[in-house]
Amino acid sequence: MIRRILAPLLALALLAPPLPAQEPAGETIVAGLSQTRIAITTSFSGSDVLVFGAVRREAPIPDGPLQVIVTLEGPAEQVTVRRKERVAGIWINTDAVEIDRAPSFYSVASSVPLREALTDTEDLRYSISIPRAIRSVGAVIEGAPTFVEALIRIREEEAHYVDEPAGAEIAEDTLFRAQFRMPADLTEGTYLTRIFLTRDGRVVDSHETAIDVRKEGLERWLFALSREQPPLYGLLSLFIAVALGWAASAGFRYLRR
Repeated sequence: MIRRILAPLLALALLAPPLPAQEPAGETIVAGLSQTRIAITTSFSGSDVLVFGAVRREAPIPDGPLQVIVTLEGPAEQVTVRRKERVAGIWINTDAVEIDRAPSFYSVASSVPLREALTDTEDLRYSISIPRAIRSVGAVIEGAPTFVEALIRIREEEAHYVDEPAGAEIAEDTLFRAQFRMPADLTEGTYLTRIFLTRDGRVVDSHETAIDVRKEGLERWLFALSREQPPLYGLLSLFIAVALGWAASAGFRYLRR
């Protein structure tokens, strides 16, 4: 496992700045990403991101096992979650909760299950677990937590929320890595990567970096057209639909001959 982690660290070690002359500062993170920019094109089918790094120390390794937690969070958005009930034989929306902040994508990888690596107090402080990453302060109706749980369940089925209790690896209490799979239907924006080192359930150091996800090429042109000139975008969509329909009809007529 150490060999798998060492390879990406060679370039990182060359770029790391020299240690400043100061008092020992405990354990700090030196980390890097396999890519800091992802382009969404017409052929985009998802992307893999490798987070790797090492623990820098100016003193002997403290007692107790060291754990690592890595999160990857997409742009946040407001979400309305509705509950349907059967009334007089018809399914209708009965209640709704407005969730103030829900990441469009959220994946957390840890070297051990979160409940073993992190106390509830630290989770509340840093908002690391999936439920803590969702803010729903405006939900005042009875059963509001049920709506949040429903949102988590739906996005887990879509692979937009992922919890991997063994998704991060750490070797010799020094080298670590975590691999993330990002789906094809990503929301454009800045994705935040956070790394946490914990001992006895408490965070001893954290590090943040970002990944820029943008549409490019035809995808970017169509997206801009739909926002800046909606009528033209609608006409273009109609023209393409008619052209494809005509082509399919002509193809069937040709095959019947």
